[in-house]
Amino acid sequence: MATINWKGVMPAVTTKFTDQDTLDLAMFEVNIKAQLEAGVHGIILGGTLGEASTLTDDEKRVLVRETVRIVEGKIPVIINIAEQTTKAAVEAAQKAKKDGASGLMMLPPMRYKADDRETVVYFKAVANSTDLPIIVYNNPVDYGIEVSLDMFEELLNECPNIQAVKESTRDISNVTRIKNRFGDRLAILSGVDTLALESLLLGADGWVAGLVDAFPAETVAIYTLAKAGRIEEALEIYRWFLPVLELDINAKLVQNIKLAEVATGIGTENVRAPRLPLIGEERQQVLAIINRALETRPTLPEYKELSVV
Repeated sequence: MATINWKGVMPAVTTKFTDQDTLDLAMFEVNIKAQLEAGVHGIILGGTLGEASTLTDDEKRVLVRETVRIVEGKIPVIINIAEQTTKAAVEAAQKAKKDGASGLMMLPPMRYKADDRETVVYFKAVANSTDLPIIVYNNPVDYGIEVSLDMFEELLNECPNIQAVKESTRDISNVTRIKNRFGDRLAILSGVDTLALESLLLGADGWVAGLVDAFPAETVAIYTLAKAGRIEEALEIYRWFLPVLELDINAKLVQNIKLAEVATGIGTENVRAPRLPLIGEERQQVLAIINRALETRPTLPEYKELSVV
């Protein structure tokens, strides 16, 4: 069975679009290369930030193939599965394998609010249809279904390729609950930017990050310093970063983060309708946060060579 080292910073990357609403693969490559240069540990495609619900199957496949080409095997490439039917989810997993993906991130069924039994059967069906490693995206706040610890117990007993959780319940103590219950059987990656350092200090293995799309080096530095035991240095960067990280816990997170990518030179503002770029006072407020961060951007220590636990 294939495995992924579920540790480190794994950007949930945005999908880049041209002015003609087609995939902007040139700017997409600029951003992925910036992530690689900063030292990220994996790439996650087609998540919430990737505007998954607006992408065609063909576009998702192009993104997987392009990312596999760009990263050249240096880090895993993971595609999110967010489908309405079990059949479509199984087909998406099969396509991901053919296109060279290293693993899958999985949300519960979309639109229909499955109960616990239906959710577990859904995850099992997809997991048992593939040998790709899987990280379960547990985000009841935004998607309305929580994967409880008892549900994870059943999944982990029967699906060895379910290996990690993107922990987005917003309950910081859940990190400890998961560790107490499952030990190292289930890797934990924080899925909420504003709880990331706290989660890492409580034992989370990594960070599925959002603002990393605009600030890759700062994000990886926080993770690396924290895991190397240089907590004060990590905390100093994190405190600087927090006002920007709060742009992730907002209904307009995609527009916010794309605006930040423009400010750091590694993205465009283009989103896919019905989303629209920010305008007016809302735009000015977000730009003010980003500009303050750029004006006070910290000088990072040499973090890439640090030994992490």
